[in-house]
Amino acid sequence: MTAEIRDRIAAMMPAAKQELTELVSLKSVADPRQFPPEGCERTAEWVRDRFASLGFTDARLEVTPDGSKAVVGSRAANRPDAPTVLLYAHYDVQPPLDDAAWRTPPFELTEVGGRWYGRGAADCKGNILMHLLALRALGDDIPVNLKLVVEGSEEQGTGGLERYVEANPDVLRADTILVCDTGNAAVGKPAATVTLRGLANVVVRVAALNSAIHSGMFGGPAPDALAALIEMLASLRDEDGNTAIDGLDATQKWHGEPYDADQFRADAGVLDGVSLLGDDSVADELWAQPAVTVLGIDCPPVVGSAAAIVPRAAARLNLRVPPGIDPEAARDALEAHLRGEAPWGVEVEVETEAVGAPFAARVDGPAYRAMAAAMKEAYGVEMTTLGQGGSIPLCNVFADTYPDAEIILMGVEEPLALIHAPNESVDPTEIERLAVAEALFLRSYADAR
Repeated sequence: MTAEIRDRIAAMMPAAKQELTELVSLKSVADPRQFPPEGCERTAEWVRDRFASLGFTDARLEVTPDGSKAVVGSRAANRPDAPTVLLYAHYDVQPPLDDAAWRTPPFELTEVGGRWYGRGAADCKGNILMHLLALRALGDDIPVNLKLVVEGSEEQGTGGLERYVEANPDVLRADTILVCDTGNAAVGKPAATVTLRGLANVVVRVAALNSAIHSGMFGGPAPDALAALIEMLASLRDEDGNTAIDGLDATQKWHGEPYDADQFRADAGVLDGVSLLGDDSVADELWAQPAVTVLGIDCPPVVGSAAAIVPRAAARLNLRVPPGIDPEAARDALEAHLRGEAPWGVEVEVETEAVGAPFAARVDGPAYRAMAAAMKEAYGVEMTTLGQGGSIPLCNVFADTYPDAEIILMGVEEPLALIHAPNESVDPTEIERLAVAEALFLRSYADAR
């Protein structure tokens, strides 16, 4: 049966490429300030229609509390004792960012070097295609109940589906949830993501003077708000580049799949001669330890700046928080550190933008074991476990709302996909093999419980 499923999916790949071409061409950026909302509407309808044709006869568009529309549906098994599997993906995409940085048109699926380029090709429209291929390969022979949700505002982070789940818990209740919005360790190296870092985003503002003053007349004794801010930001890392926030534990270790430092350098595009930060392993620092990033600074730009002392400056900070650390406590530690490192008595204000909890998946249940077996059969190598530095708040909502459900994070978004960046792409062999794995899982899971 495995060979038959593999052959069916292989035969469907040319048509799948055409479908992904259609999906990528739909500009489903869920921000009406940047793109017309019709792009999201048309994409939601495209997704609904495809799943409706596969037995999700109640497939529909549900308006969520942030105004976005989620595709929701279900399909019953032909056995009374069947478990329920929820299939998740999202159809909204990041904006292209810098069009000039794209080597191919961002909303035209383009094949280059065997990869398919286009915004959303991997994140997350490639995962939608993976679901469709798996279901088509199985046809009517699916021994589990299926539920579906494909949301429309994940990239905006406005929490529409999270609040929908909390208000309508029975709609998506399932024994296992496949959150298909992550990726493998590398092309051909299957993995389940078992941890996600949470976050604490803050804006720190520094004030030292009533107004800008002439640097020639007052420079020297007059306190400089920008210099003060720079000193505060520099204190967030030690001389080796380790995140060093007072009161925040940075000693946890990662016990899953390692991440080779040279591979990370290549994946991250680190320039020759530039060192990686920190003195622990890449996996420790990415998935087990907190990490702070300066996202932006408000200060005079170089062009147009005057010979004046800056009276006020601000920075936006992102603190990633691994499982095992309370995100509220991490945010408090960050604020206390910034205030403690502020020089010269400058005024400091810290505004909290967002706090999100980290997530750790169970890896000892029957669904996890069935997926590991399916991945090995599809790829020919053992499934590994990864963490992810990004945050998916929905996973915590799923875990809180459905505490008995197994949550498996997987998907087509391996490091070369460059999700959220210009030149996003997907390796079609990842779509194909993950579709095989999902089909094998859906076929075997009912008997694995």
